[in-house]
Amino acid sequence: MLEEVERWLAERSWSAADRPLDRLLDRKRAAGTTVSVVLPALDEEATVGEIVEVIRRELIEGPGTPLVDELVVVDSGSRDRTAEVAAKAGARVVHRDEILPRLPALPGKGEVLWRSLLATTGDVVCFVDADLRDFSASFVSGIVGPLLTDPEVQFVKAMYDRPLGDAPGQGGRVTELVARPLLNLHWPRLAGFVQPLGGEYAVRRSLLERLPFPVGYGVELGLLVDALHTVGLDALAQVDVGVRLHRHQDGQALGRMAAAIYRTAQLRLSRGHLARPELTQFERGPDGFVPRTYAVDTEERPPMIEVKEYAGRRVA
Repeated sequence: MLEEVERWLAERSWSAADRPLDRLLDRKRAAGTTVSVVLPALDEEATVGEIVEVIRRELIEGPGTPLVDELVVVDSGSRDRTAEVAAKAGARVVHRDEILPRLPALPGKGEVLWRSLLATTGDVVCFVDADLRDFSASFVSGIVGPLLTDPEVQFVKAMYDRPLGDAPGQGGRVTELVARPLLNLHWPRLAGFVQPLGGEYAVRRSLLERLPFPVGYGVELGLLVDALHTVGLDALAQVDVGVRLHRHQDGQALGRMAAAIYRTAQLRLSRGHLARPELTQFERGPDGFVPRTYAVDTEERPPMIEVKEYAGRRVA
């Protein structure tokens, strides 16, 4: 590991317990910083309600200044009761297609995160996946904390244990098989991130609006790499929030995720085009293995600051 990364690990890796909530509220009140929490959601009726309830109870309706000023669930086309459950629990629910309607939406998580910048106003934007179980408010307060207490920090990722069933530390298979090797080989200054693909991170809006967003599963790696090149390693940090429990993808879905992440890395390495932006996988049918070919995400949204609707809102 690079000496720079070893130093960064010592100086920019913390625990959520390092910054008690009352301290964060004092700093937030003094600075006047506003915080938006965004939950991208697709068919998450089983978990989204509890997450919203915990955030509202502990970070919005608690005593003193609310830590969270805005709680938004962006529904990307759920076929279940996700929107209804989230609204009942107290979130503002916005459908992906209602944001920037002149631009037809593309499928993918990154698309939802990108559009959420137009649906929120906070100085700090905190993303939280909507499929978490046994959710703790420290997932939000932990990663928002450094942005409220250290003006040099601009991007904070959560780190945590990711069990797979009863096996501790076996979750995050795409991280270990794809993302970590890519980062260590090509962006070794990012080798200290424990969960580079984690969906829980908080970023200053002033940085987010300057970054392009891969529309699909490559969004986390793309934002991390681009943030490094934009603001430098010392502006990035990570906070230990404990254990992350969530719904795991099957192997085929993980393959498609891995291809999108590899493509995101490849684009940043060469700024060229894939010769064949497709992935073929195999499923056993009654007559043997059947090939299924999927398009690999090849679209990215521009920095939000370049979008006229967003720029117009800033002027207004």
